[in-house]
Amino acid sequence: MSAKMEQSNKELLENIKNSISETVKEKKIGIAFSGGVDSTLISKICSDMNYNITLLTIGFPESHDILFAKQVNEFLNYPHHILEIDSETFLDVSSKINQIIKTENLSWNENCIAFHYVSKLAKSLDLNTVITANGIDELFCGYNAYREAFSEGESKIHEVMTSKLDNELKMMEAVNLIASEFGVKILQPLLSSKFIDYAKTIPVSEKIHDSEDLYRKHIIRKLASQINVPEISCTKRKKALQYGSKIHKALMKTR
Repeated sequence: MSAKMEQSNKELLENIKNSISETVKEKKIGIAFSGGVDSTLISKICSDMNYNITLLTIGFPESHDILFAKQVNEFLNYPHHILEIDSETFLDVSSKINQIIKTENLSWNENCIAFHYVSKLAKSLDLNTVITANGIDELFCGYNAYREAFSEGESKIHEVMTSKLDNELKMMEAVNLIASEFGVKILQPLLSSKFIDYAKTIPVSEKIHDSEDLYRKHIIRKLASQINVPEISCTKRKKALQYGSKIHKALMKTR
């Protein structure tokens, strides 16, 4: 690794740590965990910072996220709890959430449903603070939309980023409204304004290489590898929470 890249990684790690310590005051926390590079990176950093962490995974039985999260945690060996979604009560839960957040935005509904279950699991374990890695996909070109924007240049990429961040910040307000039913607070340290400002200074070339780049988030993956996040997680392609948990599939059946 070049000295410049090493310095970039060091700065990224310091900024993530600062954002976590400024945002997360509780020492006993749950972490929304799918086993993907983002949630595993955050888990490893929080553990290294001496937070008392418990990994929280939700999904339908045999869903990708449950199976993969278990596989990744075989390497990490952190306390890990799983809540399997009951298909019998899923329709009631999804209808109730739709009535509370009052939007037809499918992604918002799916994420709020997912965090309903994460919060329920956290409450059952006496955890009132849950950390998520939200913000990494927005700031480090994790979505396919960034591949589509690539050919139009950096200004288009930044336009997509602004739109994605705006949506994510608003969506997490809806998520917290749902979590509040359980007395749980969902925190996103990597959506703090200070971290957003820092992340925007990282060159686009360290995030996405071209319009065929299926992995993206390269500086995040390199940092994860450097701090000993399991390799299967570092090289894992993105699978959004609503797909990995099978919530999207179940919700489509109800429409």
